[in-house]
Amino acid sequence: MSELLVPYYEHPSVRPAEWDALIAAAPRLHGVVLNPASGPGERPDPAFAEIAERLRAADVRVLGYADTDYGRRPVADVVRDLSRHRAWYRTDGAFLDQVASSVAEFGYYRRLAAAAWGLGRGTLALNHGTVPHPSYARIADVLVTFEGTWETYRTSPLPPWTGTGARLCHLVHGVPTGVDPAAAVRERGATLHCAVPGVGDHPWGTLPHTLEPAR
Repeated sequence: MSELLVPYYEHPSVRPAEWDALIAAAPRLHGVVLNPASGPGERPDPAFAEIAERLRAADVRVLGYADTDYGRRPVADVVRDLSRHRAWYRTDGAFLDQVASSVAEFGYYRRLAAAAWGLGRGTLALNHGTVPHPSYARIADVLVTFEGTWETYRTSPLPPWTGTGARLCHLVHGVPTGVDPAAAVRERGATLHCAVPGVGDHPWGTLPHTLEPAR
């Protein structure tokens, strides 16, 4: 059965019911990505600190979000983000976004993985959004090998995955009401996923249909 790795990018004071619903779903969650301000922000946010504590109390992994700009962002800046997540929100690991997929950038991400290990991270997730070179499975616990629309996901075959060692995750948006993507996820070899109804530039401001709070 595929577990949920949920990137939910809304502030707790704006969407408290949604955060409550997410925490209530703890037994189904592999982890939640914490993203206060496209990263940890410039100062601690008490509302996110409280949410992180509640997630940990429910035995849910809390992963701190950091953008890598496909290997173009300075390593020191990414490490600073990870350090802030760890110090301010006591994160259990890291979710690196906009991750390159070719072997040419592998050295950059190996340095980031070593830094994450040094910070005491428990889980490292790399969001390639596509199938990367198999080398990346050597440094990560989770590889996001698809991020895109439901229409693309259900109609286009994914490139085969030939690596070993990391769990695969698929992030799908624009999922219609009443559609259960679980079978499609299993067929495509992922053991983690998140499928949301959101569309446009900010789909991760919505939760999977099955986690939405009652109105």
